[in-house]
Amino acid sequence: MLFELLLLFIAGLLGGILNSIAGGGSFITFPALLFVGIPPLSANATNTFASLSGYLSGTYAFRKDLIAHRHELPRFILVSLLGGLIGAWLLTRMPEWVFREAIPWLLLFATLLFMFGAPLNRTLKKLASGHRHASSAGRYALLLLLLVICVYGGFFNAGLGIISLSYLVLAGYHNIHTMNGLKLLVSSCVSIIALILFIVADMIAWYQGSIVLVGTLLGGYLAAHLSRKLPQPLVRGFVMLSATGITLYYFYAIYFS
Repeated sequence: MLFELLLLFIAGLLGGILNSIAGGGSFITFPALLFVGIPPLSANATNTFASLSGYLSGTYAFRKDLIAHRHELPRFILVSLLGGLIGAWLLTRMPEWVFREAIPWLLLFATLLFMFGAPLNRTLKKLASGHRHASSAGRYALLLLLLVICVYGGFFNAGLGIISLSYLVLAGYHNIHTMNGLKLLVSSCVSIIALILFIVADMIAWYQGSIVLVGTLLGGYLAAHLSRKLPQPLVRGFVMLSATGITLYYFYAIYFS
């Protein structure tokens, strides 16, 4: 029991540090919840609960950047809430065995996004250069794309921040502080509405999730100091290596063991 508590706390600690410095904390926290015996659906819901405080505090930290775009915020909030609601509802209706077999593919998708997110963003910047003058059809297409992204986030939280950043580049945003603020706002809204459904469905492992949550909060605090000392390429390399190893492990455990 003590080992499991330490494992969850350390996973939350590492997850909070990684989320603040390079992203990818769910690659640590979600598998840790599975490892201690929490069923896959509940582990996914619990991971959303444990991550929410980091999203909320991050959104608050970027409040000045968000206020500068306050006329756009209702659109982001409404679409994020709707998408998160749909995604979480789909998860609550999914049989446990189906989600269990989907885990390796979801982790693979999130891992590839993490690895190739930067090149993808650079490509999208070229495509997005004229978006501010796009047609109404283009704006509606972007809203639909945001909705799809939020549905994914409500269903499986890992990788949501990376996808959201790519969307914001495509939508024509350039200021990294604004983009980070909007990314965290979207993640907060998706997680809040998803968490409500998960609570109603009694899918949260509160005790284990709270241990991860405490570790995440402390990790985020420590990251404020570590971010100036640790080379980001080194941190990203660690996340990529961990995510690849974890993904391969779940492919083996679910399909070959």
